[in-house]
Amino acid sequence: MEGKAAVTTSTEHGEASKTSARTVVIGSSRGGAASRALSVVDLILRVVAVVATVGSAIAMGTTNQTLPFFTQFLRFKAQYSDLPTLTLFVVANSVLAAYLVLSIPLSIVHIIRSRARYSRLVLIFLDSVTLALVTAAASASAAIVYLAHKGNVRANWFAICQQFDSFCDRISGSLIGSFAAMAVLLLLVLLSAAALARR
Repeated sequence: MEGKAAVTTSTEHGEASKTSARTVVIGSSRGGAASRALSVVDLILRVVAVVATVGSAIAMGTTNQTLPFFTQFLRFKAQYSDLPTLTLFVVANSVLAAYLVLSIPLSIVHIIRSRARYSRLVLIFLDSVTLALVTAAASASAAIVYLAHKGNVRANWFAICQQFDSFCDRISGSLIGSFAAMAVLLLLVLLSAAALARR
């Protein structure tokens, strides 16, 4: 009887250990699938951000408008390079687009190897740095665009958008893609943090 009881007890322990092992395997597979899904979303968002930043940089970098004044030989011209803030905007969006393109292979690696950790930490750091860069450039450019539309009477800065309407429309539109890229970068940081939290 004692031998049968010992066999029964060992059998129950063996079944319990198998059940716990299956639970661990199922839990880890679910965690891996969730991390892989987050990595796929990360990749899609990076592609979207590349399109937004490249579009903003091109829209701003190709903006210019020339107005005739009295004669054909005397003209007023407005272009983005006349304002250093808008030049910074083009450079910041170009740098961000280049970084995002370079980070896409790493994002693909995270889809294949969902348990990668240190590379995610690197992406969180670099995403945060580029987020700060594009936020500063877009915010400063938004202030310039506001002055171009509204002016400032106290500082004797006149609104130029009544004359250079096409120029103002282009620089205003280019801000949309940049602010969209800011939102995407913030989501990327949160996604990477969520993927790390599941480790």
